[in-house]
Amino acid sequence: MKKILQRICSLTLAVILVCANLPVSADAAFQIPGTCLVQTDTGAACTVKTLDYSYDNNAYLSLRDVAMALKDTDKAFSLKITQNSVTLTPGSAYKPVGAENVPWQDTKSPGITLRRNEFKVGSQTVFYYTMIVKLPSGYYDCFMMAADLAMILDVDMIVPAEGSLQINTQDSFHVSPDALEQAGYFYGVNSVLAGDATTGEVYYRYQSDAPYPIASTSKLMTCLLAMDAIYAGQIGLDDQVTVSEAAQILSSSSDGVIPLKAGQQVTVRDLLFGTLLPSSNECALCLAEAIAGSEENFVRLMNQKAADLGLSQAVFFNSHGLPSYTAAPIPSKRQNRMSAEDMFRLVSYLLRVYPQITDITSLQGAILKSFNKEVRNSNPLLYNLPGVTGLKTGTTNKAGACLVTSLTADDGVMEHDLTVIVLGTEDSIERGRVSGLLARYALNTFYERIDTGNTGSGETVDGETPQAPGRRPMHAEAAVDRILRTAKLLQLSNKQEQ
Repeated sequence: MKKILQRICSLTLAVILVCANLPVSADAAFQIPGTCLVQTDTGAACTVKTLDYSYDNNAYLSLRDVAMALKDTDKAFSLKITQNSVTLTPGSAYKPVGAENVPWQDTKSPGITLRRNEFKVGSQTVFYYTMIVKLPSGYYDCFMMAADLAMILDVDMIVPAEGSLQINTQDSFHVSPDALEQAGYFYGVNSVLAGDATTGEVYYRYQSDAPYPIASTSKLMTCLLAMDAIYAGQIGLDDQVTVSEAAQILSSSSDGVIPLKAGQQVTVRDLLFGTLLPSSNECALCLAEAIAGSEENFVRLMNQKAADLGLSQAVFFNSHGLPSYTAAPIPSKRQNRMSAEDMFRLVSYLLRVYPQITDITSLQGAILKSFNKEVRNSNPLLYNLPGVTGLKTGTTNKAGACLVTSLTADDGVMEHDLTVIVLGTEDSIERGRVSGLLARYALNTFYERIDTGNTGSGETVDGETPQAPGRRPMHAEAAVDRILRTAKLLQLSNKQEQ
């Protein structure tokens, strides 16, 4: 069975590499029209139109053409496509609109932009980057990366020969990170790590011991210290914090997320939500000043906490992860940095000691009363993969696009927190795709090890299994439990979502 799974993983790699050979740019608008021969395991074969976005082999497939190829299989789906929205309904019969599986009549670039069009799978909103093209018939078609479609449909795709694609509807989606690494897939990424934060076991790592800028994923340390302060009774969720001039200036800058005015009163609760969901830099700064009196003092606490947790590659310069300039005549531009292994240690600790944090980070949105503002979670995987509970996005020019993902898996005895850390992708498109692939891999690995009875025996970051935290004071436990109840009250309904 293990050899079969390895074979499936290696075969799936081919389609991922063919369809994601080079990073894409969401600002570009040049496509190379083409076709490929798609075969299914039922024996059906047809022509599917493709668009290579910006680069050769960076192929996106016509959803209408693929729908026709799968219409008589267990993975059939129907489509409703408008100028800027797509609804894909699995298990529903596809109704042709004309020109499906017909090669391009005009080989000129359509000149459209890759963008995050509104996309629903059934009634569930998901986040994928697609291209929508108007057909000569007047209908619209949507072009999507093959790997993204394979994950949505949970099918195995392989490339048996150049210019062809085989869809195995009876095989589930699998991926092999080792094979991806050998093929150069991670050349455009600083580092990645996937593992079980509950046991400390690492499933896969790439350049995970080297420190890199971490952008707004720094806010996980800020929120850890905020939770420490709540537990210690130093601050309370309903405490009012006065916005400083520094926070107002940051709010008014190009990096501002939530408008703030000096002297404004905001609650610790809303600052915590604002820091974690829309990644508000000014909220992180307000938290730092409320806890330590100044950001300078807070940074010392951040670095001390990093040392206490054994994060040997971690260095913090501020509470939010933006570039930090020195006051010298020739200023140095510094950024918080950490290795993927250090981030895994930090996340493992955070989720063990303060599991309530995921009651915030798993929300798709919330209404913050202090700001009279609705905010959205910046994590795309919350929409694309069941079981995702957070945790944090981050982007700067130097750090690239980063994402720390947590998702739950159940071994029949207890729930585990699986973690995927992706640092330094070229853009948010690749950040979501790499994280999605590794999240699927982590889930597959977790459940395969349960099936084989080989659980908890793999490599860990530090060679030790994390220990359970000590019991916290009762008053602090009750205080943080209120976060859970507040999160449920603030969560937006699916109807509001859509």
